[in-house]
Amino acid sequence: MNPDLPVPRSLTVIQLPDGTYTYADPHSLPAQQAPPQQIVQHIHHAPPDRTVQRLALGSGVGAGTVAAGVYFGPLLVGVLTAIAANLALLALAATACAWGVVTVVKSVGGSEGKGAGRALQRRNKGRGA
Repeated sequence: MNPDLPVPRSLTVIQLPDGTYTYADPHSLPAQQAPPQQIVQHIHHAPPDRTVQRLALGSGVGAGTVAAGVYFGPLLVGVLTAIAANLALLALAATACAWGVVTVVKSVGGSEGKGAGRALQRRNKGRGA
């Protein structure tokens, strides 16, 4: 290809993979594909609901009180949840112990044990348990 010659109007100059240049018809070339676009998606957490704090500030409560509510509110929920879990575990243990005592009393004792077991059952039924 001679660089001094003008390029014909219907052709264009392209570079081949081996580095040489040649004339080509632009309509016969494959369509250029754009590289895939990289999409960056940022996932954000929703901000906490501050409606109560805004109402408190609007009613004249100081910012320190609002900040304490924001800080100690979730802590209070966590503490109450832990207390409830401990009480549930304690209730389960008490139920298991009572069931064990009733079972042992029924199986070990003769007529006295059976009578004591029946008395406990009647007392528990009377309580609505």
